[in-house]
Amino acid sequence: MTEPAPRLRETSGDFLIKQLSITIPGQGLYPITDHVAPVVAQSVDSDGLCTLFIRHTSASLLIQENYDDSARVDLENWLNRLVPEGDPLFTHTLEGDDDMPSHIKSALTATQLCIPFQRRELMLGTWQGIYLWEHRHQGGTRQVVVHL
Repeated sequence: MTEPAPRLRETSGDFLIKQLSITIPGQGLYPITDHVAPVVAQSVDSDGLCTLFIRHTSASLLIQENYDDSARVDLENWLNRLVPEGDPLFTHTLEGDDDMPSHIKSALTATQLCIPFQRRELMLGTWQGIYLWEHRHQGGTRQVVVHL
């Protein structure tokens, strides 16, 4: 299952810190490497560390295989089985059945990543890509901070 590419809108800001606004249609893993790489390419420093931080409690960031879509589908299915919606233990359901599960999924995954870069290129492995992992069903815009 191939997800549509997220839409990107860049906000103005300091050169060392850029905030990316990424619009996604709903729950799923969305590739964002192509949005981060150009920011790194603009770095004053040739070598350094790129830190990514997502400013939300119901989404996360992930480095994962970028070759075979089935790896991402399996990850999503496994996490959805681990943290099912509609669990009677959940009391935080103000925004729906996916509300509390999205917070748990975010707590179990990562809200920040650090990736070294060399010669203004991310030092990701051959089959690695950066993904925004949306845990809510409803789409919207997510803010990812890039710090070089």
